[in-house]
Amino acid sequence: MEEPALLDELGPVAGLRVLDLGCGDAAIGRTLLAAGCRSYLGIDGSTEMTRAANATLAGTSGRVDRMDIEQFSAPPHTFDLIISRLALHYVDDLDSVLSACRRSLSPSGRLLITVVHPVITSHEARQSTNEARTNWVVDDYFDTGARQRNWMGNTVTWYHRTIEDYVAALTRAQFAITALRECAPRHDRFDGDMAEYARRRRVPLFLLLAGSRA
Repeated sequence: MEEPALLDELGPVAGLRVLDLGCGDAAIGRTLLAAGCRSYLGIDGSTEMTRAANATLAGTSGRVDRMDIEQFSAPPHTFDLIISRLALHYVDDLDSVLSACRRSLSPSGRLLITVVHPVITSHEARQSTNEARTNWVVDDYFDTGARQRNWMGNTVTWYHRTIEDYVAALTRAQFAITALRECAPRHDRFDGDMAEYARRRRVPLFLLLAGSRA
């Protein structure tokens, strides 16, 4: 659900210098390099993920650095496109990160981010079974801040923000917002499983925001 919306908004990347904040295994890096981007740099704070990313990018010109997103800094005009997929809801000081992004972009540079949708980060309703969730609770939506979550077998900290908070943060960093999408599911991505497609249409899972350097 997140990937199709992301690829739609990316558009042509040929000749672009790309930074990927919270790159994970850098699978998108290999895709972008194959599409002709000039360079790809992935940043991730996890040793395990940077190891996986280096394996993914083996044989390409792509590079990965182990670094927390909050530590990122680069000279002006270093990148033409900055992406961050499902990573910034782990970041407490979003304003500083977005300001660093803007400083490092070329005059016509773009920023494209996806996060777990705020209706999901607002509240974690415990399930007593491992069956697919069929109901969701939105609670404490305007009570923003840290949330402890059980994610992939680990306890993690997500920073809940409203959609308005994300838009305001981008505006404070002097980005002109060019897209806001809630990554609605597409039936052709579900291999004919219309029941799962219908279930995924019940609540948004991801939020995508794009902006240009104002």
